[in-house]
Amino acid sequence: MKRQTRWQRFKTNIQPRIKELKFSLRRIRGSPLSIVGIAIILFFAIIAILAPVLAPPEYPDKPYRIPRDGFSPTPRPPSEKHQFGTTEGQFDIYYGVIWGTRTAFTVALMVVGATVVIGIILGSIAGYYGGIIDEIIMRITDIFFAFPHLILAMAFVTAFGASLDSVMKALILVWWPSYARLIRAEVLTVREEDYVEAAKSIGSSDFRIIVKHVLPNSIYPILVMASLDMGAVVLVAAALSFLGLGAPVGYADWGQMASFSRNWIVGPPGEPLAYWYTVVIPGLFIFFFVLGWNLLGDAFRDILDPKLRRR
Repeated sequence: MKRQTRWQRFKTNIQPRIKELKFSLRRIRGSPLSIVGIAIILFFAIIAILAPVLAPPEYPDKPYRIPRDGFSPTPRPPSEKHQFGTTEGQFDIYYGVIWGTRTAFTVALMVVGATVVIGIILGSIAGYYGGIIDEIIMRITDIFFAFPHLILAMAFVTAFGASLDSVMKALILVWWPSYARLIRAEVLTVREEDYVEAAKSIGSSDFRIIVKHVLPNSIYPILVMASLDMGAVVLVAAALSFLGLGAPVGYADWGQMASFSRNWIVGPPGEPLAYWYTVVIPGLFIFFFVLGWNLLGDAFRDILDPKLRRR
């Protein structure tokens, strides 16, 4: 009898979650753009997982090192040996964009994951406790917001030393204030709800109230923002690599692949598109990766935004 009671309790608790999941899946199926976004991200995920198969490393101990076929400054067109051609310096474009997919996922997941954690912790503390703690945290965020993200990131990377790790550290330092401010605004609203007051009245600790009651009801905008920022972070990281502040020369990174093409955007007289592959191929990888995450972020917004949901 006791086991049956537990099972019934489990069914009662899980049924609303199943119903909510079914509703979310219906919303996704009803949005073609959401399906396109998911398909694009899955496509890039498959490329990242199968990178050792699609582009076997020439240097097994350094898989992100792009093979090169000489040192000529003039790119070579696509051929059987180099499916997407080569850049200046004869770096293989196909290998660079395939393994650059792994780099893009690494940068996006590390930066967004770290900024979400930092933003949630600081934003929750600021919003829940208020007072002097709130003032200190918010004034620090105001200082970061006073500078353009890209300029501030460039300053941090210059201070740390140009490298991919420095780019990720710089983007984490630049990106967390947006999450802290957003979660603070949500917590300020949620902390006034009756269920939070009820939890306080029965003696629940502040930590338990924040984790059990406040965050679950205020974290949804963070998920939407994080999905949109996955593409934005890769775009900024590519810009830093394009400027020579990111990965070292020869490292599989989309921004660096685009940097190799900047001297060949305009071809020789009479052949303006002679070296189109050096520009278009890395650019398309960046474009579709960012587009996929933006479409996925719109899907999350449609699913999680209470103003767009059914009653």
